[in-house]
Amino acid sequence: MNSRINMEAAKKQFENYLSSYNKNDPKINLKITHTYRVMDICRLLADSIGLSPEKTDLAALIGLLHDIGRFEQLRLTNSFDDSVIPHAKCSLMVLFDQKHLRDFIKIEDYDTVIYESIKNHGVFRVEEGLTGDVLLYTKLIRDGDKLDNFHTKLIESMKTMLDVSMEELSEERVSDYAFETFMDSRPLENAKRETHLDMWVSYIGYIFDLNLPQSFRYVKEHNYVNRLVDRIHYKNPQAEERMEKMRSLMLDFVEKKIIEH
Repeated sequence: MNSRINMEAAKKQFENYLSSYNKNDPKINLKITHTYRVMDICRLLADSIGLSPEKTDLAALIGLLHDIGRFEQLRLTNSFDDSVIPHAKCSLMVLFDQKHLRDFIKIEDYDTVIYESIKNHGVFRVEEGLTGDVLLYTKLIRDGDKLDNFHTKLIESMKTMLDVSMEELSEERVSDYAFETFMDSRPLENAKRETHLDMWVSYIGYIFDLNLPQSFRYVKEHNYVNRLVDRIHYKNPQAEERMEKMRSLMLDFVEKKIIEH
């Protein structure tokens, strides 16, 4: 069956949408490159579970659109801080309130799936009661987003991501809250983080919130655990010791998840 979703046209429309933003701004550029990688990862994940061509295109389209609100968020606040304006809410505003969704997909069949998966892609806990395709595509976009965040954290500057220099970050400690939560294999709550290094730990802790078998294989294939831990030269002995314990936990966690599936 041929797909009714024209991804080439959708990508062209995305470029048109971006024309009003400054692509030379590092934060804008970060989100553009992130978007295209998430689109590709969502396609890969959809392929791995045997979805039809159209359903696979839908996964890629949600990847393309999931962060479209980030650009307005940055224009208004020059920040990725969701406590001011949640970026998923901005994405839904652009796509549904401003009615841009039809620019990217002509059929209405998947509007609910697109709305709910984007709404839930960045929340700490997915809302209860999601079922069927809504739940499936929520898992796909959440995994795709997190997997590319691992890549992003390896290539972007700490100043762009955390508003702190690598030198300053290397001197920081890992809070008791961050360490204990992590060692319990649970994602960190943003509001409870105490240091910039806690923020770094929370990003790595996305591993505990992955859903699909291919996602854990992807983490292992890209050696993300070791590369993320090793990106920082920890000058604080407490942080160095705790990061090594977290590394061991993550490596075991990923292996167990791969074996389970």
